[in-house]
Amino acid sequence: MRHSYDYALIRVAPRLERGECINVGIVLYCRTKRFLAAHTHCVVERLQMLDPQCDVPSILAHLDVFRRVADGDETAGPIARLPQAERYHWLVAPRSTILFTSPAHCGLCEDPAHEVARLMHKLVY
Repeated sequence: MRHSYDYALIRVAPRLERGECINVGIVLYCRTKRFLAAHTHCVVERLQMLDPQCDVPSILAHLDVFRRVADGDETAGPIARLPQAERYHWLVAPRSTILFTSPAHCGLCEDPAHEVARLMHKLVY
C-alpha cells in the first residue's frame, strides 16, 4: 500500500546576501505511517566554497537540532515535545536564516524510511 508524504529540503546559505545555497538534508513526514525524520549530510568543503569564513561547527550543531526535533529528542528543547505533525510544520516553517527549508513537496511511497534515503541520494549527496 502506498502512503502520501510531505518533504522539504534542508538548505544552507552561508552568505544570505548572495543567495547561494547547498542542499544538506531532507525532512520527511508521513502522517499515515506516523513517520517523521530529518536526515542531514553536509560536505564541509562545498560549504566553504560558498563562504570560507563560515562557522562550520555552529552550522553542524544547528543541523543536528533538525534531526533531534524530528526524533522527538527532548534535549532539543520544548519544540521536540510537540506532536509529530506540529514538529514537522515547525521544521519546515519559512525562515530568514542561513539554515532554511525549501517549499514542501509531496509524494507517494510504501516505506517512508526508504523514501527519505532515496531522496537523500537523489537531492543531497
